[in-house]
Amino acid sequence: MAYLDNIAVFVRVVELGNLSAAGRDMRISPAVASNRIKELEKHLGVRLFNRTTRQLMPTEHGTVFYTGAKQVLDAITDAEAAVAALSGQPRGTIKVTAPLGLGRRLIASGIPDFHDKYPDIEVRLRLSDHNVDIMKEGIDVAFRLGIIEDSSLRMRGIMDCERVLVAAPKYLEARGEPVEPQELIGKKHDCLMLRYAGTREYVWTLQTPNGVQKLEVHGPYDTDDGDVLTGWALSGRGIINKPRFEVEPFIRDQRLKVILAKTPPTPVQLAAVYPHKKLQDPKVRLLLDFMADRCQRLIRDILAGK
Repeated sequence: MAYLDNIAVFVRVVELGNLSAAGRDMRISPAVASNRIKELEKHLGVRLFNRTTRQLMPTEHGTVFYTGAKQVLDAITDAEAAVAALSGQPRGTIKVTAPLGLGRRLIASGIPDFHDKYPDIEVRLRLSDHNVDIMKEGIDVAFRLGIIEDSSLRMRGIMDCERVLVAAPKYLEARGEPVEPQELIGKKHDCLMLRYAGTREYVWTLQTPNGVQKLEVHGPYDTDDGDVLTGWALSGRGIINKPRFEVEPFIRDQRLKVILAKTPPTPVQLAAVYPHKKLQDPKVRLLLDFMADRCQRLIRDILAGK
């Protein structure tokens, strides 16, 4: 078993590029990860990595070994999933990711309930508004709001979510309430945006009587945390484009007001995405079913004011 553990560490070091990241991913210290690599190199009689100050790059031997090692680990994972399906007792670890707001409101609170129902399944949840590389990070299930463009992934749609443009009443009193989408362009209004590498949030897509209209909006600052955007809007700093369920409580208590209601943003789809083979894993199917039902129920409750 120790040899397989060493192989597993080696594979994650190759995929993540350094010992510290691999150690965090596998819940071991960098020192333990380093020792496992040394044991593997001693066993094989070759050097597996070229070491630099910041990154470990696989040698030619390491690259060749990685291909075979990855196949071995994948085969073991598939075999374990097949046994779990046959026995009816799913077990193991699931790595899950979700955007911050969605994860905090809908996913995180459901993890203990899921574990209570399936105590042999461990869940590791990572929340981030960045687009996590599912394959590189070894993610089993990612919950997303938006269009999924990666053809290497499977998608399970959960529900379409209404989006709204909202701002605080004091912002609208000071800057005026826009009555046409075109008023969002230029410097008359501050549009606060979720932005990080690869994001397209600076383009807001609205539904108008003449069809879909794309607006390249601007604002004085942006962030990679969706909840920070909401906080800025609540303090009267600008207009935000949000799934309605995330801001409904603030709309209801009149701390935020919906604007341009006749030309709202296009809806966004809440979906779960996962690598193709993961659907064969019974614990992944159980999590998908559990969270899909939970998200639908919680969003409906939020919108109904429950």
